[in-house]
Amino acid sequence: MDHPTLMLLVTLCSSGLCAELHSGSEEFRLVGGASRCSGRLERKVLEEWKAEVENLLNLRWNLERVDDVCKSLDCGSVVSMRRIEVSSDSHESNVEIICSDSIRLVNHLCSGRLEVMLNGSWSSVNEDDFDQQDAEVVCRELGCGPPSGLQGALYGETEAPEWSREFLCEGHESALLKCRSSVQKYSGKAAGLTCSDSGNIRLVGGDHRCAGTLKMKNMGEWRSVDG
Repeated sequence: MDHPTLMLLVTLCSSGLCAELHSGSEEFRLVGGASRCSGRLERKVLEEWKAEVENLLNLRWNLERVDDVCKSLDCGSVVSMRRIEVSSDSHESNVEIICSDSIRLVNHLCSGRLEVMLNGSWSSVNEDDFDQQDAEVVCRELGCGPPSGLQGALYGETEAPEWSREFLCEGHESALLKCRSSVQKYSGKAAGLTCSDSGNIRLVGGDHRCAGTLKMKNMGEWRSVDG
């Protein structure tokens, strides 16, 4: 990526819980959301916090950069980003972000090694007891497509913790931490998965996941790409 590594700084804001980070010489935070991991993106300018305004004709933010914001705020992976027009005639918008808060994929937007926030720290999940139903819940929670692969080796031979949480999802749950679970002792590799959507583009309506109509996410909505 062409932007600098983001460094974490979490604070309590006077307007409520929010997250704050430094990116090079810039400082950002999320405010006004349901938790510190969601809300409107603000940037500090001359010691004053201002909403991050983006020109719709020259977009600065994308899901990959927003995902870095979520991870650097210790807020998991990006779930969604949307732009809210400041006014119809200005071609400018504010950026709102929702991060997953409790799970993240360490590699890319919709693929990587799975980590879960447990007892205040991020922990890998053992691949031996991570199945298709668990993966369906994770991909849905992150706003990605259905799981297309479960294979930890794709993302490195990272060892799972000796004591790891086994999730017993049925596949319909809205979040991984809402599934039944138990703590087990393991000596295996960390679980990784790939969800079928990968960021801003996807194929739909084809005979399989690698064929179909090309669609791109724009302003939070999936739209067909004209030829």
